[in-house]
Amino acid sequence: MLTETEVQRVLDPDALLDALAEGFRALSSGLVDAPKRIGVSVPGTGFLLAMPAYQQGREVVVKLVSVFHENQRFGIPSHQALICLFDQETGTPISIMDGIAITALRTAGAAALATQLLARTDTRVLAIVGAGVQGQAHLRMLPQVRPITEIRIASRHVAHAERLAATDARARAVETAEEAVRGADVVCLCTNAGEPVVNLDWLAPGMHITSVGYAPPGGELDPRVIEQGRLFVETRLAFEPPPAGCAELAGLDPGVGTELGEVVLGQSPGRQSTNEITIYKAMGHACEDLAAASLVYHRAKQEGVGRSVEL
Repeated sequence: MLTETEVQRVLDPDALLDALAEGFRALSSGLVDAPKRIGVSVPGTGFLLAMPAYQQGREVVVKLVSVFHENQRFGIPSHQALICLFDQETGTPISIMDGIAITALRTAGAAALATQLLARTDTRVLAIVGAGVQGQAHLRMLPQVRPITEIRIASRHVAHAERLAATDARARAVETAEEAVRGADVVCLCTNAGEPVVNLDWLAPGMHITSVGYAPPGGELDPRVIEQGRLFVETRLAFEPPPAGCAELAGLDPGVGTELGEVVLGQSPGRQSTNEITIYKAMGHACEDLAAASLVYHRAKQEGVGRSVEL
């Protein structure tokens, strides 16, 4: 069993990026068995999603994640999760670990991988819209893949942006999303907004945009933004209605999206010009949890982290 603190201790960002790249490569190669995400809703309160996945040579992994946006009233995270690992030969449960840290870092890690694959190589200015858990995780992961020199952080609550900006010397809080986005090279949307948070006229040629928010039936990414550039997704299941896919992409032709794994495999091009706008819309896929949880499990065993219990 592994607590959130123990997971954070062994989850190395660089190793995670490599594991995610391998996970997306396997996903686009048809090597990951992951049924469509399912969920149950508590009306007016929140929902719980179930996300199993298996890849040959890896453990069988299942994540249960709850999303209850009013949890801030109780001083607890809006996203909470458990991840269970089962032996691939016997089906025996071998690990139960907290999934909050994994969900946060693997989501930001996938956005960072997309940025590594798609953003201009001369990227220097990063905009983060949203200063919650994902804003924090993006602030940690995005500078891993580009030499960022300036970071602008916007939030509905300026105090939250100021608190996050104080953790990085390159960062400063700004009062509006527009101030953060205009002139940025990479824009990361990390909100729980049910409506678009970025306007079309704030965009500029050459931008790379990532969006990880999940707030059906709406969402933070304006579908009209997608029309301005090329869209990349974890899997084309993202075009299905929630809970399997993204609300912002439902109804669009899946053919407009390129899978990250196809770029990793060299089957599809990434950025094709310095002026092109590239957009990564995340749905959150179980292959990411599989990659991260397997990494955590083996490092924890190697380093003697965690404790054994008899169920």
